[in-house]
Amino acid sequence: MKFSKQFAGQLVPEWKDAFVDYWQLKKRLKQFCLYSNNTNDHNTTSSPTSTKDQHTSLANSLVSSLGSLFGHHQHREHGAIQVHKKFASSDNKADMYETELLDQFADSDTARELFACLDLQLNKVNQFYKTKEKEFLDRGESLKKQVEILVELKTALKQQRAKGASSQDSREDLSISCTISSCDEESIKDRTEQEQLQDQLQDKNTDDLEKNDVASVTSPGSDEIGKSMRMKREDSKFSALSSSSFNCQGKNLRINIPLTTPSLTFSAISYLVWGDLVNQSSKRIPEGSRLHINKTKIHHAEKMIRGALIELYKGLGYLKTYRNLNLLAFIKILKKFDKATGKQVLPIYLKVVESSYFNSSDQVINLADEVEELFIKHFAEADRRKAMKYLKPHHREESHSVTFFIGLFTGCFIALLVGYVFMAHITGMYRPQGDTVYMETVYPILSMFSLLFLHLFLYGCNIFMWRKTRINYSFIFELAPTKELKYRDVFLICTTSMTAVVGVLFIHLSLVTRGYSYSQVQAIPGLLLLIFLLLLVCPFNIFYKSSRYRFLCVIRNIILSPLYKVLMLDFFMADQLCSQVPMLRNLEYVACYYMTGSYKTQDYGYCMRTKHYQDFAYAVSFLPYYWRAMQCARRWFDEGKTSHLVNLGKYVSAMLAAGAKVAYEKERSAGWLCLLVIVSTAATVYQLYWDFVKDWGLLQKNSKNPWLRNELMLRRKIIYYFSMGLNLILRLAWLQTVLHSNFGHVDYRVTGLFLAGLEVIRRGQWNFYRLENEHLNNAGKFRAVKTVPLPFEEDEEN
Repeated sequence: MKFSKQFAGQLVPEWKDAFVDYWQLKKRLKQFCLYSNNTNDHNTTSSPTSTKDQHTSLANSLVSSLGSLFGHHQHREHGAIQVHKKFASSDNKADMYETELLDQFADSDTARELFACLDLQLNKVNQFYKTKEKEFLDRGESLKKQVEILVELKTALKQQRAKGASSQDSREDLSISCTISSCDEESIKDRTEQEQLQDQLQDKNTDDLEKNDVASVTSPGSDEIGKSMRMKREDSKFSALSSSSFNCQGKNLRINIPLTTPSLTFSAISYLVWGDLVNQSSKRIPEGSRLHINKTKIHHAEKMIRGALIELYKGLGYLKTYRNLNLLAFIKILKKFDKATGKQVLPIYLKVVESSYFNSSDQVINLADEVEELFIKHFAEADRRKAMKYLKPHHREESHSVTFFIGLFTGCFIALLVGYVFMAHITGMYRPQGDTVYMETVYPILSMFSLLFLHLFLYGCNIFMWRKTRINYSFIFELAPTKELKYRDVFLICTTSMTAVVGVLFIHLSLVTRGYSYSQVQAIPGLLLLIFLLLLVCPFNIFYKSSRYRFLCVIRNIILSPLYKVLMLDFFMADQLCSQVPMLRNLEYVACYYMTGSYKTQDYGYCMRTKHYQDFAYAVSFLPYYWRAMQCARRWFDEGKTSHLVNLGKYVSAMLAAGAKVAYEKERSAGWLCLLVIVSTAATVYQLYWDFVKDWGLLQKNSKNPWLRNELMLRRKIIYYFSMGLNLILRLAWLQTVLHSNFGHVDYRVTGLFLAGLEVIRRGQWNFYRLENEHLNNAGKFRAVKTVPLPFEEDEEN
């Protein structure tokens, strides 16, 4: 494998711009070689050297030799180049290097450009390495102090438990009683204003975090606890409510637990209400009030510190990779230069590279060893092997058996689908005058599973493209590297599930055509749905348990919005549900059909006649957009950015369009039709603008790529223009509601399934560009690891 491919495959994607630009150096070297070859060819074709010129050249060489013998021209001992070092003016800046060309290279412009580029890359690498090293060292010092505080609190809790271990108290949750130092509203307000001022000063040097930030950063009050650990949500309304100041064992501390769960959110709200009640009678909470730090809070703090150590260790590993790859890149370029020129430049310049800061500093290695020791001692029960499972998790190896079963089930699915379509065509099931009972009861199940697994199949395609373009989707979604689904796993789930679905429905249709009554075979589709639901909630460690559990947790977070803190994966999944409203409607109908027992009497119209079902149909159409709107509201409360309110307006417009569509399908009047067209048009324009400008980061006027962004992950620009046009067309699929177009003599339900599939395809396309934009934002800020908020803040004030 060529080094350029190896280099591109091993570099940290988010730090790509900070690595040595190996391809630019190769381009400069190629230009130098072409120039040198042209010069040599010109000298060869010129007239032969005269005897006088030969004598002159010989004399000059003798003079040069004598001069070097007597100490003249001392710079010649440096060879073809000489590298000068300029010391840094401050501790935050790295030393600068500049190469002086000697001998025949002094008059070569291409050689001068090559070494100027080489110096630029070396200075860039040194500066970036020093900046990142300082960031990780500061974070390491903060975590050491966090661990010390955690150990003291755990020791105090054990001592109190040992002292008060009575039979009654042993059943209760013992806690550490600490004295509140300052917890009034004014101090919280002053603290928030001070941190907002610090954020404004810091924002002068760094860009704001991207609007769909996947990780929050804590801003400790003390410089010792970590001034680099800024938490963007500290300027929010609830950030001050998640922390409490207390004095414990002679130290003024502040515990800060993020409001990530409903219990913590309700606690913060109750604390706010209690603070308002107290402030009506008193401006300050009386000194000597007791604050209980129980083992639950300590467990939360321990979990946060453990996660921060893991992320720090991961970042240190990335920095080691950064150093090794850059050193190899310099060696390769210098070797190519020596081979092309026959000069010995490699020993001279490599000596400078090896002595430069990024290669000579050993602080990263030492800090990595310290992090290992801390983690082994305090979070792995002195078991190194257990600690390495967290610090250096091994990725699952992809098995060839997975590929084999994908091919096997794909063939089975295609064969069963062809047989099912052929049998349905013969019996005329999908014609407008076909079997009404079958289309009203069984077809919704097929439609529901088809949309679901089409969406999952497109997600597998997204994973494949993300990996091919080196988009770090695992970091963006905060997925565990040992438990995340690979694209082969996703394809295996899709092919296996659809083979089972089509196979069962093929058997069901065969039984119907053979004369069995619906009352005898109608329970088969319901049992199929029940089996899939049981597999989803199966507690045993089979069928990708970790992924199923994570999926259920995300659905829980979405349903309980805005009580849970919104992560990237949460609102990404909520956006997927917005494209699956037809599937949810089918699920609603199928659940009503089987839960009410209508499948026994074949009264498929019972649910349609029930008022509760009709009202719930509105709710199902609204719910995905409502959940997404509530997530935008929660992010606005957490981060205070008005862009989230603008995004909330987009989902409100989608809710209005969905409501108008349901009302028009029910009434079929001209008034509802006009309202549907107006509301849907406004929502479509709103959504298209947000897709192209906000989510995809396109339509930039001053970009070097016309109407695209400056940085593109795909080489061919035509793909982006095609995707924008396709997104525009698929966004207009709602026009079918107005036009009522059908495909020949096909039932309208089949047409609806086709249009719903187009919306799923549009969402699959949107997923790739959405994460591409997110990845480029992370890479623009060199964010390769997430910064976990820290629980304890040391307050130096009395």
